[in-house]
Amino acid sequence: MSIEKLNEIIKQKSDTLQVKGNSWHFTLNDRLLICIADKNANRMRIISPIAKKEQLDDTLILNSLIANFHTALDVKYAISDDVLWSVFIHPLKELSVHQVEDAILQVYNANITFGTIFSSTSLTFPGNTKKNLPKEKKYLQNKI
Repeated sequence: MSIEKLNEIIKQKSDTLQVKGNSWHFTLNDRLLICIADKNANRMRIISPIAKKEQLDDTLILNSLIANFHTALDVKYAISDDVLWSVFIHPLKELSVHQVEDAILQVYNANITFGTIFSSTSLTFPGNTKKNLPKEKKYLQNKI
């Protein structure tokens, strides 16, 4: 994968796009996604902000950790700079077009399913995938 090819894919898949140096800020169905690539370090990541850390309770954090093992698949939930993100990280040049397209969708899905099914795809790994869900569905009112 090259920076140029990555740019083409993001341009095709996004609803809106702003390029800032080696990063792309784009939306997919009104959700912000950011791709950051470094050719010299052979790394790239696609991230999407979900919620501020102070909005999260222990149950939501625990459920995101369980999801990281069973239902988030290639995407993980992570906290950085007091924000919870859905995150895909991979070596840049080893990526295929299909992997980038899939990563964009998985980051998006992990964002929109946070607080409910915590999933990046319809697939799950076997094992204890039961999350500690509240009796009522808990949606974050002020998702980022």
